[in-house]
Amino acid sequence: MAELLKVSAADRRFWAVDKVILGYLVFTSVLLVGWWSAIPNAAALAAAHLGGVALLLIEIKVPNPTSWYFRCWYPLPYVGACYKEMALLVPAIRHGNADRWLAAVDFRFWGAYPTIWLERIYSPALTEYLQIVYTLFVPAVLLVPFLLWRKRRRGEFQYCAFLIALGYLASYVGYLLVPALGPRFLLKPLEHLPLRGLWLFQNMQHSLNRLESTAYDCFPSGHTELTILACWMSRIVSNRLFWVYFCYTLSIIFATVYLRYHYTVDLLAGAALAVTLILASPFCYRILRERA
Repeated sequence: MAELLKVSAADRRFWAVDKVILGYLVFTSVLLVGWWSAIPNAAALAAAHLGGVALLLIEIKVPNPTSWYFRCWYPLPYVGACYKEMALLVPAIRHGNADRWLAAVDFRFWGAYPTIWLERIYSPALTEYLQIVYTLFVPAVLLVPFLLWRKRRRGEFQYCAFLIALGYLASYVGYLLVPALGPRFLLKPLEHLPLRGLWLFQNMQHSLNRLESTAYDCFPSGHTELTILACWMSRIVSNRLFWVYFCYTLSIIFATVYLRYHYTVDLLAGAALAVTLILASPFCYRILRERA
């Protein structure tokens, strides 16, 4: 690790993930300027953008003992802050939502609303299990880059960080293009049974509701997209880990509908976006690295 720190401290080049995050911050800054009067706390958001960019540039261009750790892990708080920001940007820029349209697409395809139809297999034990799976989404996505970082596989870690950050930010653009809150709000009057778990369900659901209830974060399904990306990258660590992720991916995709967070069309969009990024990201990564 000391050798890696020494090598990275002299690296003043922009990594591919740096360019993706800086480009996204420029994009959202343009949105802030364009809808300044409609966005709550626009001045504070603009200041946060400037502060985030300034901090990143300092860590890149003025290497110091914190630079290696900062540059490896700063995408985590930056991407998290961008997610919270979407709760302010989307309703200010896009008036209304696409929930009725998404629900209609689901109904037209299945002949029923999937979240309501799944009530027939309702089980507190199944609900508990799926809520745990859903709640572990962020740790599951971050485990793969963490293992690569621990193994000092620097190149693979940087590519994994690039792919995951790109996946998150691409889904945020999708939230802006197709804003939706989810079937747990639109279809609540049609529900016959409330979801109930065993021990941890209520606390987990309450915590997630506080984090996500004001976010228009349904389309595409980031849980589907990012879990597929993590599953794909887990092959780099080991085949055994890949199969663990494969089972987890199937569980979380089912959980998103069973727990009434997503329409099935959201899952299709998330999977399509994941496949697109898996196919396109090697080329994009190579181009961004060559221009460093």
